[in-house]
Amino acid sequence: MNRKKICLALAAVFALNLAAIALIERADAAAYKKGSSGGTVSQIQTVLKDQGFYTGSVDGAFGSATETAVKNFQKARGLTADGKVGPATLKAMGISVQSATQSADSGDSALLARLISAEARGEPYAGQVAVGAVVLNRVDSPVFPDTLSGVIYQHGAFTCIQDGQFNEPVAESAYRAARDALNGVDPSGGALYYFNPVTATSKWIWSRPLIVVIGKHRFCA
Repeated sequence: MNRKKICLALAAVFALNLAAIALIERADAAAYKKGSSGGTVSQIQTVLKDQGFYTGSVDGAFGSATETAVKNFQKARGLTADGKVGPATLKAMGISVQSATQSADSGDSALLARLISAEARGEPYAGQVAVGAVVLNRVDSPVFPDTLSGVIYQHGAFTCIQDGQFNEPVAESAYRAARDALNGVDPSGGALYYFNPVTATSKWIWSRPLIVVIGKHRFCA
């Protein structure tokens, strides 16, 4: 083999190595890992918490405790225990890759819009903004998580997270309502809670001081 052929062969091998490295880096970048944050991380923490692998706060921040919990989950499911949540681990957790990608790209406005749509679909526009305002009021309250994703994914806080409504298509009006709420509009009058009196099963919620009624929801302090 002459020198020219040897050089071409080496160049081909080098190019293949670069391509392999790029694929590995791309796969690694697509995974949720220590240092990641946002709505999908909160979903991951919620699943881990519900299944007994995680005891920390659902705050949307992927720290050491979350990493350890992910590794334990992966070991229990026969997955590579690297502490990174890629497509295989997301699937094992019941979190769709598409939903995770949308959540990662969406930001606070889209995350809040998804919650508003799931909780207040069909309500008057003011009622949709009020639901968003309640979430933001909780972020500002010392008795709730201090991040938007932490409030939304707090265990048991919103039924739409458990019944799947959260993953339904988002109404266009919910995006506008989310933007208004984030801009400080608050038809709820500072409420921290809301409920539908027709479907509410908690006696405790009726003890909360009423602020205003909008549509089917009672907004309370």
